[in-house]
Amino acid sequence: MRLLLAEDETELADALKVILKNNNYSVDTVYNGLDALAYLESGKNYDGVILDIMMPGLDGISVLKKIRDQGNHVPVLMLTAKAEVDDRVKGLDFGADDYLGKPFAVKELLARIRAVTRRQTDINSTVVAFGNISLNRSTFELMSENGSFRLGNKEFQMLEMLMAHPGQLISTQRFMEKIWGYDSDADLGVVWVYLSYLRKKLLVLKADVAIKAVRNQGYFLEEKK
Repeated sequence: MRLLLAEDETELADALKVILKNNNYSVDTVYNGLDALAYLESGKNYDGVILDIMMPGLDGISVLKKIRDQGNHVPVLMLTAKAEVDDRVKGLDFGADDYLGKPFAVKELLARIRAVTRRQTDINSTVVAFGNISLNRSTFELMSENGSFRLGNKEFQMLEMLMAHPGQLISTQRFMEKIWGYDSDADLGVVWVYLSYLRKKLLVLKADVAIKAVRNQGYFLEEKK
């Protein structure tokens, strides 16, 4: 799951990025409202946004209003050091999904993120299955009748993309953008490396599905004949 974090306090933003990555989120971080708006208007696909209200360049409520006016309904969690009711009401009126005041406990932040992104999870269901394997989006567990593995962050995200769209070709570039981030310096070959890890796990689980490659185009998941 990919998040955009917009927070002008750089130490807090960097600490939150580490925490989120350790909880199996992929995170792009910006430090002002103008950059947040640019990322959200660029066509980049996010599953959720953590948006601070008090930011230089453009405040968080203005960013929220602009993207909602453009028809972008990405789940948004607003962060603020302010406690005024008017700020909370304004953010919610402009389409914020939830509100969290600073300072906050990390456990509460994670719970709020899960809550605001749950509508996508509910639509897709907690467990996605294909062939004789299933993937639990809550526990990151890959299962078959022959055993189970708890997948790492990137393995989980790659397999989730494949299982959510079986038979659909997913390009290497799409994997890179969704999982490693738009500004990543990682080599494209890292996609093949992680897919090879997944193939080994599918083999151990005696999966009746396989990850197939189309030369110079991408990868897809299909049931074995």
